[in-house]
Amino acid sequence: MIQISGIPASRGIAIGPLFQFRRQELTIECCPVSDTALECARFQEAVNIARQQLSAIYETTLAVSGSDDAAIFEAHLMMLDDPELHSSVEKAIKEQGFNAEFTLYETAESIAVMLASMEDEYFSARAADVRDVSTRVLRILLGINESPAEGLVTPSIVVAHDLTPSDTIALDKSLVLGFCTAVGGATSHTAILARGLGLPAVVGVGEEVLALANELPLILDGSQGNLIINPDEAVQANYREQQVKSAGRLMQAQQYAHEPAVTADGHQVEVVANIGSITDAQDAQMAGAEGVGLLRSEFLYLQRDHLPDEEEQYQVYRPIAEKFGQQPVILRTLDVGGDKEIPYIEMPLENNPFLGVRAIRLCLARPELFKPQLRAALRAAAGTNLKLMFPMVAAVEEVRQARAMLESCRDDLITEGFAVAAEMEIGIMIEIPSAALMADQLALEVDFFSIGTNDLAQYTMAADRTNRQVAPLASAFEPAVLRLIRHVINAAHKEGKWVGLCGELAGEPLAIPILLGLGLDEFSMNPPAIPLAKQIIRSLTLSQAQTIAHTVLNLPDAMSVQDHVRRQFPEIE
Repeated sequence: MIQISGIPASRGIAIGPLFQFRRQELTIECCPVSDTALECARFQEAVNIARQQLSAIYETTLAVSGSDDAAIFEAHLMMLDDPELHSSVEKAIKEQGFNAEFTLYETAESIAVMLASMEDEYFSARAADVRDVSTRVLRILLGINESPAEGLVTPSIVVAHDLTPSDTIALDKSLVLGFCTAVGGATSHTAILARGLGLPAVVGVGEEVLALANELPLILDGSQGNLIINPDEAVQANYREQQVKSAGRLMQAQQYAHEPAVTADGHQVEVVANIGSITDAQDAQMAGAEGVGLLRSEFLYLQRDHLPDEEEQYQVYRPIAEKFGQQPVILRTLDVGGDKEIPYIEMPLENNPFLGVRAIRLCLARPELFKPQLRAALRAAAGTNLKLMFPMVAAVEEVRQARAMLESCRDDLITEGFAVAAEMEIGIMIEIPSAALMADQLALEVDFFSIGTNDLAQYTMAADRTNRQVAPLASAFEPAVLRLIRHVINAAHKEGKWVGLCGELAGEPLAIPILLGLGLDEFSMNPPAIPLAKQIIRSLTLSQAQTIAHTVLNLPDAMSVQDHVRRQFPEIE
């Protein structure tokens, strides 16, 4: 019996044989062409066929799996019809004189590489979307029709290097027990679709899993992130018992997803969603979100070759804010720079981009980037509950400069006759240890804090969470990180300000009792995590959570923290 560990991507347990999903690699040759108009026509014909395929998949997914999963293919249709993509491909064909296959591959891959390099896992995972859409068109251009899913004939755990949405949806769901991929993260579409289908998934287990033979007995533990190979009967029996218990908890959580998150002794907190589009907003509402704790604005800047202007941004922010009525929607201002490169924004080469000109630093240095977004936000906030949040703040002066620029934009808009928010709450993200330590001073400058534990953990522990060798050190369960969170919450509450948390920790079941006990006011997470998070909160008393929080702050490491919570609340996992 062998155990391999990866990243837990979708909760649950699967027991069954292995099925290796192997996609045929495409061979893309660069061929000069004499008739570029014909190549452009070939490209458009392939796009039209791909559109028909995706439309059919969307309708099927909507009928079988619901709007949450179907939204992925709705987004793919939007990518396919992106005029910027079409013009870039056709322009390159005409200027370079190469075949449509090669030109499309080069264009799409440049976009995917840019996305994959971004530190924000949500956006780096979107590289798979770009590759999935372009691969569909490439297969049509190349005349390739066979599906790697054809060999799946018995209920199995599907193992693959990675799975695109198209791969996943092509599988016969009645024969899929769970997913395991060599690469990927918790926000990859394998994870999203697995959660939507109620199937366990573990990702990022490493390439060695691809050498395992078909039909090998497996246990997939999506909660712990483990893959057990050749389990004995006793281990299988133990996991089957856990399966039964987990199914009951999940059913109950979904039944009460739209009820408020109130502890057993009457303490209420807010459970909201992290989103990056209007489609995500719909998913969030269906999952029971009470608002939006993080609206990533970067999605407006990607997959294009020019900056979105004020009106374009307003036309996106406003409908999302209106969709939630008077529930809060927190817009994070542009969080790019350093490792998050956007080709049309010129930035100097930096030796250490993680510590360079990014996020609020970039925006303050480049008012032409910042002001259109501030103006769009002020207009979108009129009559709604849109709030604004500045990322990667390190010092008090940055907040003062950002607020001064915001007030200047407000004055200009009023002079120009635009309706703007009379009052709009302003917050900052606490992601840098200096900001956490200066929380008492920063609380005097803003209306709220939102803690970004992904970055706070890696900066506190000096460990790059994208580097597999040191990523385990960048755990938000580390007592050092938890102590900073406690300090931030206490400093804010002393000034009558509220604190949210929008990092991955907010939706982690083992972290919820700790954060509740530390006094967190708002939990913001990916929509699929909301029902279970609310159920966990309802199952606790505030005093129980406070006892847990007090204890774990004095433990030596992240593993000890997690083990302690497991012992105290075994029913959570």
